[in-house]
Amino acid sequence: MLGTRPAPPPPAAAGDPAGTVTVRNCGAAASFPSPAQRMFVNDGNMISMVLALGAQDRVTAVSSMQRDADTLRRHYGAAVDGLAQAAPEYPTLETVLARDPDVMVAGWNYGYSEEKNLTPARLREQGIAPYVLTESCRQVDGQRARGIVDPWTALRDDLHGLGTITGHTADADRVVADLDTRLDALGKAPQAATPPTVFLFDSGTDTPFSSGRFGAPQAIMEAAGARNALSDVDDTWTKVSWERVATAQPAAFLFVDYPPQTFAEKVAVLTSRPDTRDLPAVKENRFLNLPYALWTSGPLNVDAAEQVRAALERWNLVPASGLTPKSDDVPRS
Repeated sequence: MLGTRPAPPPPAAAGDPAGTVTVRNCGAAASFPSPAQRMFVNDGNMISMVLALGAQDRVTAVSSMQRDADTLRRHYGAAVDGLAQAAPEYPTLETVLARDPDVMVAGWNYGYSEEKNLTPARLREQGIAPYVLTESCRQVDGQRARGIVDPWTALRDDLHGLGTITGHTADADRVVADLDTRLDALGKAPQAATPPTVFLFDSGTDTPFSSGRFGAPQAIMEAAGARNALSDVDDTWTKVSWERVATAQPAAFLFVDYPPQTFAEKVAVLTSRPDTRDLPAVKENRFLNLPYALWTSGPLNVDAAEQVRAALERWNLVPASGLTPKSDDVPRS
């Protein structure tokens, strides 16, 4: 997957009327204002895309950012504090409509929801152009399984797509070039003869929530030189059984720093369960905790990959590489 670099999509389809642009989203052509003037952006990972493109001037409001604010501020500076927060968590349709956006950027299970009547179709009825996070695109319309391309391709598609919609195509090229340069460095690092299996623990007590082969964690682990314990699961974020975790015999656990379940509470789950407490990864405390915005599809995924690689090297699970992560995002409290 590291070597898969599709050419950037054309910025617009021939024959588009003035003031609009067509990009492909979830495998279909979709029309957007050109450039967008009043975007409503949900969730820290999609907010990070807009900030990485320098397109915050195209944003009228954001939602579900607060848990990621410190992480975003560390990477993008004061631009974070200039964003108007419309809701602390996922918004309602009414919250979105109150901000009168011309574009909404969200994803299935990242804000879009039939249960809340906040869907791309409903937004179109209101004259709002919906952009769907590519990682969250449904494999079959109306069904729950998500993911239609590998995660790095999904991220590149979104950066180019949002760059086109906001008029920041050159910035999208720059961000993708930086991504590819850093992935090249990771790919050239010495690799273990057998990649260590790692398990991403997002949350859960009775049933763990994790991520399959179409989720950003798959790409992060692979780039770092590891194998996702759920690489055979054809979905993005999903629940699995504890039996599945124990059977995988993971060499390390990666955690999503995501409330309300704390890092300490997740460790307590693993150390108390009879099917996980004797795993070498648990007994040797091979745990890495990183913020939500690094695990969900966005430009900070490559920062996560670099930090996972460094942790694998500290645990002697992969050979030393001499690579130094560009950032340190491990929560300190």
